[in-house]
Amino acid sequence: MKDETAQWLRDDARHCWHPFTDQRAWCGDEAERLVLVRGEGVWLWDSEKRRYFDGNSSIWTNIHGHSHPLLNAALKRQLEQVAHTSYLGFANPRASELAARLCSFFPHDSLTRVFFSDDGSTAVECAVKMALQYRMQSGEAQRTRLVAFDQAYHGDTMGAASLGGVSLFFERFRKFGMPVTFVRDLEELRALDATDIAAVIIEPLIQGVNQMHLWPEGMLRALRAWCDDTGVHLILDEVMTGFGRTGTMFACQQEAVVPDFLCLAKGLTGGYMPLAATMTTEAIYRTFEGPESVFYYGHSYTANPLGCAVALASLDVFARDQVLEQMPEKSALFSALLRQAFPTMPLRICGLIAGIEMRQANGLPHPAAQRMGARACLAARTYGLLTRPIRDTLVLMPPLCSTEDELRFAIEALRQAVDDVLHPRS
Repeated sequence: MKDETAQWLRDDARHCWHPFTDQRAWCGDEAERLVLVRGEGVWLWDSEKRRYFDGNSSIWTNIHGHSHPLLNAALKRQLEQVAHTSYLGFANPRASELAARLCSFFPHDSLTRVFFSDDGSTAVECAVKMALQYRMQSGEAQRTRLVAFDQAYHGDTMGAASLGGVSLFFERFRKFGMPVTFVRDLEELRALDATDIAAVIIEPLIQGVNQMHLWPEGMLRALRAWCDDTGVHLILDEVMTGFGRTGTMFACQQEAVVPDFLCLAKGLTGGYMPLAATMTTEAIYRTFEGPESVFYYGHSYTANPLGCAVALASLDVFARDQVLEQMPEKSALFSALLRQAFPTMPLRICGLIAGIEMRQANGLPHPAAQRMGARACLAARTYGLLTRPIRDTLVLMPPLCSTEDELRFAIEALRQAVDDVLHPRS
């Protein structure tokens, strides 16, 4: 395979452009570039037949493992019927079934409508545009301001990027986006004049790109109460936290909160296909009825039948394999193993989501130029683990199907990698 691998990497270096990647560094170090060619369960294989544990679930998307027989079969069945049909002016069976299934997770009079799109950014983009248009056609045109939380990440399209609080990603585009006020906590939010605020958005329970920052218990309930008191819409970005990651199907269920808009993607299809959903209430939906209130937004592959078919199969696996019922025991084991492996490092854990922050012995951060997080993740490949850091926070987010032995393998691989970086052997 070496000649074939070399050709793929040459073509990559000459023609491809990777997301969130310093292309000069990427193209300059062939040793770091893996070509992934196969997956089964929690494992991935590269073109040189080396096996790796998928330690960040292929960028937080994979739920039930790769090449799952039930998901594969659902795709094949749908492919034998039709791969794609337009959703503009037409319906398709799988989209109807999936919308009904998603709504069934919430009280019958709450989130009743589903708008399909392609990915997390567009799910958020839809929610924001819906929230603003709702105000325009409901006699509240003065409510044009959006509120987001410091260090938040809600996607990369221009509207979603406006809500991002990570300056490295978004500052250069700030002047092109929408008016957004950033707050650090509920105290700062409550100090705002809410009369011109259309909506507030948050990642419930845990912020992903903010190095897995955990919100205090009860914060989401308090935020819902503030929104109810002020008439501000609550948008929950569950692109990362949805579909079992935090221990419940949706993170908001842990505090019995129902938002006005719920944004879903990533794990929606079990990590198989690009598909997103923006859920909202009947009251909001009704204001968009009629020719003067049409929601002019959509994509060519909206409600793609293949994506909807595999999403339905993923929900079937949740039920068949009692995935959520296993999560308390599995999450407790995951947490215990991490605390045993990294007793002196700051850990932020929520369900099967973990951030392990690498710091110096005195507790201070490592100098950014040392890139300790990146070095540790690169070293982890030697021990059969793939994952990515956020700065010097190592992210471990295994597929929900991981067994006890597989979790032990992944955590031990990361422990050895960290030890190699912190205590290099001469």
